[in-house]
Amino acid sequence: MSHRVTLIPGDGIGPELAEATRRVLDASGVEFEWEVVDAGEAVMAEHGTPLPEGVLESIRRNRVAIKGPITTPVGEGFRSVNVTLRQVLGLYANLRPARSMKGLETRYENVDLVIVRENTEDLYAGIEHMVGRDAAESIKIITREASERIARYAFEYAVANGRRKVTAVHKANIMKLSDGLFLDSCRTVAAEYDGRVEFEDRIVDNMCMQLVQKPEQYDVLVLPNLYGDIVSDLAAGLVGGLGVAPGANIGPDAAVFEAVHGSAPKYAGQNKANPTALILSGVMMLRHLGQPEAADRVEGALREVVAEGRATTYDIGGPAGTSQFADAVVARMGVTAAR
Repeated sequence: MSHRVTLIPGDGIGPELAEATRRVLDASGVEFEWEVVDAGEAVMAEHGTPLPEGVLESIRRNRVAIKGPITTPVGEGFRSVNVTLRQVLGLYANLRPARSMKGLETRYENVDLVIVRENTEDLYAGIEHMVGRDAAESIKIITREASERIARYAFEYAVANGRRKVTAVHKANIMKLSDGLFLDSCRTVAAEYDGRVEFEDRIVDNMCMQLVQKPEQYDVLVLPNLYGDIVSDLAAGLVGGLGVAPGANIGPDAAVFEAVHGSAPKYAGQNKANPTALILSGVMMLRHLGQPEAADRVEGALREVVAEGRATTYDIGGPAGTSQFADAVVARMGVTAAR
């Protein structure tokens, strides 16, 4: 069975990472038909937008996409392409696993967390305006519908993947209405899974401290949009950083898989960037497509290459370039298949 997938190379180092990832996925034993479409800074001059309608049409048609990093200007310019994709396509669940990897020097061992972030509302709804000359106001939107939907996604994920506990993260002690509604929604959904999945809640600042002190006590975390954005990066830091952190954006009609790090334009074209995050996002895509054996094959090969350290990129202590890292993963899959 062939899978038609939208491939968005992205900006900066994105095209190199996308090519490395495509080669690895093509070697997984799964047949892909790639529809390559461009988004980001590179298309602004031609289309007047970093997200042409043709990109959205491709994702709607194929229902699955994988994308490299896209530059988002800070404080000015166009809104985040990532945020726009999530809102326009209804990609309400952001899934960010953080799992320790042998061969990466970190302060922790055996971290295995899954961050489930609500993707469509909160402060990221983009409702903001100036209030007078020197003040700005952003409006935080939390609804029961979206909160219960993301909580149910977290619990269903836990059940499907044999996870033991879901922790709702909030600031309901201060924002009693908005975060209070999120927490109440999570509690309502948790009651449906009583006896199957443990449930607890944590205030977000305390949660950050807990993750730094004892990450092994946590499993699946479900959070509103802004907290999820922050805590998912914190979790990535526990296991080696954003260079090894995959991500997925899931909705009822489409799914977009992405590396969550930046586009690093100063390294573009130098064959230096680490493709681990995007390859692991491809692993998540394989599982989404119902190809668990291929997903295990790719992830196992990548982990073995990282553990050996002989063909990794400079940021994790190795001598290899982007393409050489991909070569090593492909070669290791061949070795594994021959065993």
